Amino acid sequence: MTDKPLTKQPQKNGLLRALSAFDTALGAIEKWILIICILGMALLMSTHVVSSLLFNRGIPGTYEVTEMLIVVITFVGVSYAARHARHISMSAIYEQLGGRLRKGMLITLCVGSAALMFYFAYLSFDYVQTIYSRGRTSSSLHIPLWMVYTALPIGFTLAGVQYVLTAVRNMISRELYRNFREKEEFSDVPTEE
Repeated sequence: MTDKPLTKQPQKNGLLRALSAFDTALGAIEKWILIICILGMALLMSTHVVSSLLFNRGIPGTYEVTEMLIVVITFVGVSYAARHARHISMSAIYEQLGGRLRKGMLITLCVGSAALMFYFAYLSFDYVQTIYSRGRTSSSLHIPLWMVYTALPIGFTLAGVQYVLTAVRNMISRELYRNFREKEEFSDVPTEE
C-alpha cells in the first residue's frame, strides 16, 4: 500500500517542476514585453514633449505608436494579471464555501475562465487575419495593423494558459492556490470580535 504513493509522488513532482519551468518562461516573456513597451512608450512620449518644447516640432507618429503600445500592454497585461491573481473577481459565493466545494468551484472557475480566454483568442486571431487580408495600415506611419493586433490572441492565449496552470495546480495539490505559485490565504480578511 505504501508503494502507490511513492510511485505517484515523483510523477507529481516531475509534473510540477515541468509546469513551474513553463510558468517561469512565460512569466519572463510577459515581463519583458511589458517592460519594453512601457519604457518605449515613456521614452517616446518624453522625447516628443522635449522635442516640441525645444524645436517647436514633435516626433511624427508618436501618438500612433503610443496607441499601438497601449494595445500590446493591455492584452499582455491580461495574462500578467491572471498570473498574479490580480484580476477582478466576484467571490461572494466562493468565499462562503469551504473544503472540497471551495476547491471544486475554484477549479471550475479556472477552467471556465481558460475556455473563455481561448475562445477570445480564437475570435481575435480571426480578427487579425481579417485585418491582414484587408491590408490595413496605420494612418501616418503606415505600419501594418495586423502586427499590432497580434497582441490580442497572444495575450488571451497566455491568460488561458495561466488559468489552466492554476486549475492543474489545484487538481494535483492538497492546498488551494490562487495562481500557480501562491497559496490562498485569509490573513487580510477582517474578523468579528
